[in-house]
Amino acid sequence: MTDVASSTGSHDLGHAEYELPAIRHSFDFTEEQEMVREMVQDFARTEIAPIAHDIDENHSFPREKWDQIVELGLPGIPFPEDVGGSDGGTLSYILAVEELAKVCGSTALGLAAHVSLGTYPIWKWGGAELRELYVPKLISGEYMGAYGLTEPGAGSDSGGTATTAELDGDEYILNGRKCFITNANHAGVFIVTAVTDRSLGSKGISAFVVPRDIEGFTLEPGETKLGMRGSDWASLVFQDARIPRSHLLGPAGEGFATFMKTLEGGRISIGALSLGLAEGAFECATKYAMEREAFGGSLADQQAVQFKLADMRVQIEAARHLVYHAARMKDAGQSYGTEASIGKLYASEIAMKCTYEAIQIYGGYGYSREYPVERMWRDAKLCTIGEGTSEIQRLIIGRSVLKAARSL
Repeated sequence: MTDVASSTGSHDLGHAEYELPAIRHSFDFTEEQEMVREMVQDFARTEIAPIAHDIDENHSFPREKWDQIVELGLPGIPFPEDVGGSDGGTLSYILAVEELAKVCGSTALGLAAHVSLGTYPIWKWGGAELRELYVPKLISGEYMGAYGLTEPGAGSDSGGTATTAELDGDEYILNGRKCFITNANHAGVFIVTAVTDRSLGSKGISAFVVPRDIEGFTLEPGETKLGMRGSDWASLVFQDARIPRSHLLGPAGEGFATFMKTLEGGRISIGALSLGLAEGAFECATKYAMEREAFGGSLADQQAVQFKLADMRVQIEAARHLVYHAARMKDAGQSYGTEASIGKLYASEIAMKCTYEAIQIYGGYGYSREYPVERMWRDAKLCTIGEGTSEIQRLIIGRSVLKAARSL
């Protein structure tokens, strides 16, 4: 029996020298979209894959690799040229997230949070002053962006925000706490929600752009995580933190609606991240099954293994269609909220299934930290929680179904 652990290298995904012939993208990508996909695929496999294990093992955010991601122009893909972007659209952007996630969920999450949550709301709702002040710096990498919605007592119930913002002349005074904030320790600017009028419920919640270096704003270390351990996070603490009145993001009282719309786009990103994790696990499992000798032949000769690989392939292709469809709807200027939830729900749950089956194909080696599939499984779990849990997605989709039925 061949010792695969020694013959293939325990931490080497083999992406640089191994191409999986089964996957062929049937989508009609533009020349630019295909160029982005190939560029990021090459970068991910040569620069990120060799250190993905160490990123996870050391809980280390790959700052030098982030600088390379910026140099490739990935943070600017979906934004127009007048703010420093490349006007590549949502689909090109999520192709980049997907390719990074195939080898490292943590790195992909850093980009997704920066673009969808930390930059997009300022560009979309910030007005000329905030856009000019922050968006070019976020796209150029001078700043990382972070998004503060979740609180210790307000997770899925984001309307239960307790952080407050009191208007005092030309400034707002913020008090409260946000938790589980991705990119927090490296971010130069934050977008947060706070209550400006408690009597109005969710319509009394406003959104703000908060610079990192203001007095009264501090960070506290985040909890140790199950997965995505190379993706930085922390808690935001506001104690009489003063920000200019001009840093109100959109009209007062519309912060809750703004953040809900932001999450719709973020769900497309998480769908792409989930898709990439599922694909990465599928590629690793297929390679391993072909190389591993068992029962007098390769593991891939066993029908039980073939059935697992077949199911994974079908699930991945279905997830791809759903996620890409939501991205194309957004690019077309159509309403895409329900489609984003559908894509995110299905892709995240498929990521859990595919990474689980990959571990099963690896057997005992899959349970070992020496192979990447257990990391992919741990990373995939966050995708069923972040940007709205699977349960929240089902609520959104169910309400959409009933709304359409009642309109008949």
